[in-house]
Amino acid sequence: MKHTISWFEIPATDMERAVKFYNTIFDIELKRENFDGVPHGIFERSASGFISGAVVLDSDNKPSTTGSRIYLNADGELDTVLGRVEAAGGKVLVPNTDIGVGLIGIMTDTEGNRVGLFSKK
Repeated sequence: MKHTISWFEIPATDMERAVKFYNTIFDIELKRENFDGVPHGIFERSASGFISGAVVLDSDNKPSTTGSRIYLNADGELDTVLGRVEAAGGKVLVPNTDIGVGLIGIMTDTEGNRVGLFSKK
């Protein structure tokens, strides 16, 4: 099966803070790597092995609440993930909302990125 997305990068200005935020809200451990001198905190690949991404500390990319928005998979635990956002230093912008094909929430992370969360019902 083809996927439109193969890789994403979420910009960070403080790598430790950003990795801790995503580790906390998803209860995971991002894998720390360094590619061409650029620190990455890598999310685990999807079951299909094609889709993944990272929190990246790269001076070419700046956190933003405008521009492209990605939706990370909350995997049936949207309320749980959203419930951890503010304690981890982020802000919930849109609470759990039914959009027909699933549930979404939107947050701002510790770096100032606007990021969506998606979950099947």
